[in-house]
Amino acid sequence: MPALVLLGAQWGDEGKGKATDLLGGSVDYVVRYQGGNNAGHTVVVGDQKYALHLLPSGILTPECTPVIGNGVVIDPSVLFSELNGLNERGVDTSKLLISGNAHVITPYNVTVDKVTERFLGKRKIGTTGRGIGPTYADKINRVGIRIQDLYDESILTQKVEAALDGKNQLLTKVFNRRAIEVGQVVEELLSYADRLKPYVADTVLILNQALEDDKVVLFEGGQGTLLDIDHGTYPFVTSSNPTAGGACTGAGVGPTKISRVIGILKAYTTRVGSGPFPTELFDEDGEALRRIGGERGVTTGRDRRCGWFDAVIARYATRVNGLTDFFLTKLDVLTGWEQIPVCVAYEIDGKRVEELPYSQTDFHHAKPIYETLPGWSEDITKAKSFSDLPKNAQDYVKALEEMSGAPISAIGVGPGRDETIEINSFI
Repeated sequence: MPALVLLGAQWGDEGKGKATDLLGGSVDYVVRYQGGNNAGHTVVVGDQKYALHLLPSGILTPECTPVIGNGVVIDPSVLFSELNGLNERGVDTSKLLISGNAHVITPYNVTVDKVTERFLGKRKIGTTGRGIGPTYADKINRVGIRIQDLYDESILTQKVEAALDGKNQLLTKVFNRRAIEVGQVVEELLSYADRLKPYVADTVLILNQALEDDKVVLFEGGQGTLLDIDHGTYPFVTSSNPTAGGACTGAGVGPTKISRVIGILKAYTTRVGSGPFPTELFDEDGEALRRIGGERGVTTGRDRRCGWFDAVIARYATRVNGLTDFFLTKLDVLTGWEQIPVCVAYEIDGKRVEELPYSQTDFHHAKPIYETLPGWSEDITKAKSFSDLPKNAQDYVKALEEMSGAPISAIGVGPGRDETIEINSFI
C-alpha cells in the first residue's frame, strides 16, 4: 500500500514538478490534492519544456493516471486550455480523472479576487488574481459550486443565485462595479459540462481501491509549507493546505495509508508575493540567484524574491509535515560562489531563536544568523552519483541535511529529467 506525499518545504517553486515527473514512471496515480491554477510546475523532458498549472505532473507519463482531487478548485477554461496545449504537443490526456466534489472557480470569483486585491492597495496579499481565495471562501461559506452541480441545471442556478446575492451587493455598493447576471454565469458553466463529463469520477473510491490493490499513489501538493493557510506565514499564504495533512482531506485517503512524505527543498530560498522573508537578498547575489536560477513564477510571471538557504524553515517543514525524505533541487545554481551563507537561526529582539517563531510579529522582525560554507566552481550538471560531486558540494548537502532534520534522498543538479542524483529510492 505505497502512498507517498510530495510537497514544497519552503514557499513553493521548489521544483516539485520535476520531482513528481521523475517518480511518474514508478507510480500508478499522481493526485493533485489542493490549490488551483495559482500553482505552477515546470517539467523538462528531453528538449521539451512543459509548464503545468492545474494538471498533475504525472500527466506527462503515459503509464500514470493523473487525478484532480476534491480539494482542488478548478477553472474549467484554464483546464481546457491546458489540455488543448498538451494535446497539440502529442501528450495523451485521456486518462485524467476529476473529482465530482472539486469546486469550480466561477467568473465572479475571479472578479471578486481582482477587485479586492486592488482595493487593499499597500496591504495587498499578493494573490494571483485567479479567483482561488474567493472560491475557497465560497466553499467554507457553503455557497460554492462543485463539478457535479454542472449536471443539474436547477441546483446550479439556485447555488449561483445564492452566491451572487451577497457578491453583487459588494461589487455594486463597495467597488462601484456592475452586478453580475445569474443567467450569464449559469450559461457559461453549463457550456463546460459535456466536455468535462468523461473525466468526472468518484476519485475517493478509485484511489482507495487502488491502494488496496497495492498500486502506488503519489499525492502532489501545490505551493509550499510556508504558504499553508494554517501553518504558513499568515496572512501571506494561500487558501488551502499544501502540507501533508491536506493530502488526506483533499483526496479522501486516510492518514494510516500514507507511507512516505517527501519535502522538496531548493538549495537556496525563494518566494513570490508579499510577506516576510528573513534571508531575502537585495544585492548582486540575489540578482545572480534570480538570473542563474531562472527565478520567474511559472503561473504568475513575476520575478521571485531570492535569498540564501533557511534551515529554520526547513526544520519547521520537517516537523509539521512529518517528512521522511528531502529532494534537494537546483544545487547547480550555487556553482561559482566562493562562500555560501546558510541561515541556521534568527535573531529576534537580541535573542538567538533556533525554531520558527509562532508569532507573526516576531517573524517579521527576524534577522538571519548565518554560517558560511565553502563553495565550489566545478560543473556538477553531469554528476550521476553523490561521489561525483565536488567535496565542497558534498559537504554543503550534508550540512543542509543535518540542519533540516531529514535525509536528502535525491539531488537536482540541472533542469533536465535525467539531471538528478538519486541517493535513496523513494519507492
